[in-house]
Amino acid sequence: MNARMTIALGQLNLVWGDPAANLAQVRSWTAEAAEQGADLIVFPELWSTGYDLARAEDHATAIDAGIFKATASLARAHGIAILGSCLARLEPGRIANTAVYVDATGQTRAAYSKTHLFGLMQEDRYLTAGERLELVDTGWGLFGLAICYDLRFPELFRSYALAGACAVVIPAEWPEPRCAHWRTLLQARAIENQMFVIACNRAGSDANNRFCGQSCIIDPMGDMLVEADDQPQLLIAELDLSLIAQTRARIPVFDDRRPELYSGSNSGS
Repeated sequence: MNARMTIALGQLNLVWGDPAANLAQVRSWTAEAAEQGADLIVFPELWSTGYDLARAEDHATAIDAGIFKATASLARAHGIAILGSCLARLEPGRIANTAVYVDATGQTRAAYSKTHLFGLMQEDRYLTAGERLELVDTGWGLFGLAICYDLRFPELFRSYALAGACAVVIPAEWPEPRCAHWRTLLQARAIENQMFVIACNRAGSDANNRFCGQSCIIDPMGDMLVEADDQPQLLIAELDLSLIAQTRARIPVFDDRRPELYSGSNSGS
């Protein structure tokens, strides 16, 4: 297995409720990332519509149709894997914020629906929460999938690490007032799990929020490989996945865990 992988982050300023305009941006940056040798490009959360949830019924499609089918065609045309979340129709009456990993041949390899809904963005009003975590075999290793607010739940990331993930990928629309939380939590998830964290946030603003950008890739020691500012930007970085084994050998956190103490049953009164 190749230990080196090149990843692009497409930090877009999304056009509210306009999938055609957003897809045009995604097409352009996907072509550019492929030309620069990227194996995977990651786009933000709900990249095709932004948080236009009041029209979720109009925007949502099955993951083999609509915006998801267009993304698969784009991946196949440029020979690059693509990941980002859009509104998915799981079944009649159930719409989810779903991240789909499409490989470089245009095949859908994994679909993860956001398991923690964010009430401040009214997700709990319009969307259905996912019921399972999702690992995808990228060909370079297992990657876990998460979306935005999931970042605040360390159990999710530890579950992925224990299942063999070498990275977690996080599309997001993280607002500017909590930007310090974004950066701190991303580094914490990478450090405590000794894995890569690959996070693509959006730039710009909508009617209700301004978003902080700062998309980044963090290595297993918590060092930033690449980091954006708050403007639209395409970033590209190479990951050396052999760093995971090196880091875990140097600081053997997983060997030193004592899970029998963590359930709460042995805590003092």
